[in-house]
Amino acid sequence: MKQRNLLLILITFFSFQFAYSQNKPFKIAVAGLTHDHVNEVLAKANAGIYELVGIAEANRSLAERYSKRYGFSMNIVYSSLSELLAEVSPEAVCAYNSIKEHLEVVQLCAPKGIHVMVEKPLAVSLTDARAMEKLARANNIKLITNYETTWYPSNHKVKDLLRSENKDYGEIRKIVVHDGHQGPKEIGVTSEFLSWLTDPEYNGAGALIDFGCYGANLSTWLHDGKKPISVTAITQQIKPHIYPKVDDEATIILNYPHSQSIIQASWNWPFGRKDMEVYTVRGFLNPINKYEIGIKPHEKNPVEKVKLMELPTPFNDSFRYLKAVVRGEINESSSDLSALENNMVVMEILQAAMISAKENRTVYLKELAD
Repeated sequence: MKQRNLLLILITFFSFQFAYSQNKPFKIAVAGLTHDHVNEVLAKANAGIYELVGIAEANRSLAERYSKRYGFSMNIVYSSLSELLAEVSPEAVCAYNSIKEHLEVVQLCAPKGIHVMVEKPLAVSLTDARAMEKLARANNIKLITNYETTWYPSNHKVKDLLRSENKDYGEIRKIVVHDGHQGPKEIGVTSEFLSWLTDPEYNGAGALIDFGCYGANLSTWLHDGKKPISVTAITQQIKPHIYPKVDDEATIILNYPHSQSIIQASWNWPFGRKDMEVYTVRGFLNPINKYEIGIKPHEKNPVEKVKLMELPTPFNDSFRYLKAVVRGEINESSSDLSALENNMVVMEILQAAMISAKENRTVYLKELAD
């Protein structure tokens, strides 16, 4: 009887501890304020998803500008991430600095067991990505890449309809991904964002990286993590007077054994768009926008437009997803759009695309082997 009572006490204690750990504030810090997507994390700081415990930003005037807009105290702003981590202990750090600085964020966080979420793409180069992967694996942290299109119900509907148990569509034959807008300067991004987004040292390339990563991410996901055999890319500088250092137009072709993906990335379109066309053996799927998809399962069927609801929590929001993964509330799959496995393939594709455009040739991914 005593042993049974002791067991019940232990079960109750650990159940309480688990419940407390799941309900305690999810503490995150922000590394950098120079990426305009930082508005999302600052705007949601009071939504109850997480507690913002620190911001690392060397540009004091930039931090003050955001402080006035969103109401956070300048007392939580530190001049560097290393200074921040010496004072506070977040569960995760979200990177909103240049792509080149992602490696340093992981170098500082991983040894401390702090999880990291970066804005797309994962890294500025495949070399940096491999270093980040090694650090994440060695220190058992989650390293997540955030894409806007990860949270689109329309993209997930495509994946659902292509699953093996659904025989209507058959195998993928061609994917055409459109991601772009008029150009970062034309749409009015901040000067801090523009300065590194258009610098190959800090962004890797121009439109090829900025928008090409979306198609590489989605194509890898829809091909169940499989790598393409080869990559062929063409880039242009249509507006060298605005973007003298980087491409502003890119087309990337991914060659798979039985299909192709064509990624169209642009800073030259008359309006912004993030959509794709998926052609299969028997049908056609067209995520038109976040909440609408065109479905044509057979040649004889008309295209049916379907409106979709928000994805279930936590798969509808990057911060809810980050919290759920870090806290073990869900099991992160290697096939997830945000997963490190997917994004290492993305980095191989982008690296091959940059080489292809520069050297005017098709690049086989086997050339990039360690």
